[in-house]
Amino acid sequence: MRAYIIRRLLLVIPTVIFVSLIIFFIIRLIPGDVIDIMEAQYGNAAHMDRHAIEHALGYDVPIYVQYGRWIGRIVVHGDLGNSLWTAQPVMNDIRSRWPVTFELGIMAFIITQLIAIPIGIFSALRQDTWGDYFARSFAILCIAVPGFWLATLVVVYPAIWWGYSPQLLFIHFTHDPTGNLREFIIPAIVLGMSGVGSNMRLMRTMMLEVLRQDYVRTAWAKGLKERAVVMRHTLKNALIPVVTMAGGQLTIIVSGSVIIENIFSLPGLGQLLTNATTSRDYTVVSAVVLITSVVLVFINLLTDLSYGFLDPRVHYR
Repeated sequence: MRAYIIRRLLLVIPTVIFVSLIIFFIIRLIPGDVIDIMEAQYGNAAHMDRHAIEHALGYDVPIYVQYGRWIGRIVVHGDLGNSLWTAQPVMNDIRSRWPVTFELGIMAFIITQLIAIPIGIFSALRQDTWGDYFARSFAILCIAVPGFWLATLVVVYPAIWWGYSPQLLFIHFTHDPTGNLREFIIPAIVLGMSGVGSNMRLMRTMMLEVLRQDYVRTAWAKGLKERAVVMRHTLKNALIPVVTMAGGQLTIIVSGSVIIENIFSLPGLGQLLTNATTSRDYTVVSAVVLITSVVLVFINLLTDLSYGFLDPRVHYR
């Protein structure tokens, strides 16, 4: 397994380089640049012409030179650069905001699995019953309803009907744990519902497939209780594809947090990314997307390594 992990870690390097190239150049293809926005916002009050601003920001050189400087600072000094608007280190903003996105993502991921896996198991064990029909309909509903639309309804309708609106002032977990969880639970449910349907349908399919295996029939023939057959003989084998999908859904959760954080006014990386994109703060956008990409690459590695725990027949060479 050690050789497998080393090979996978080495493959991370070209992946990260490729991602850094994409995010560095793609953001600059958006019409209008940061200097246009600065000139429109400050006008003559900036007391600087366009060429002076370009020189101050380091944009008076070809774009490949800008990329070389940016990636060189990251590799040599671990410096993600400074915001083009505040001139403050980008790492400070990321350090203050990543706990919000992390908490929202973890809660959404846990909620997704807590709902999808038990319902998928129940639906498979009660195939073609009313409970199965209801569970499958619920899964289709979760897949069909967009998360941003559901989030908008959750914010708008309670305010109209009951005069209730989600907390707009962020509550730190260290200051008020209960208030913090109360603030995050609704956005986490909304964000997690998008993955419930697909996970539940996959869990049901895999459970049905495993339940038809000969060794499971033998377990039933021995007179084992349903709980023992499911937990001891069926669940681990059925979970492997679900774990694969769950690892991939973390990408969806991270991308979905951009919308959810803005709707519920959560000061996380998603909100930071949206504001930076609007203001063309290239340094902030590149840093946030690069860090997110690296984290997701390592999550995929951990997902692959989990197969060996779920199925002893899986070997890494």
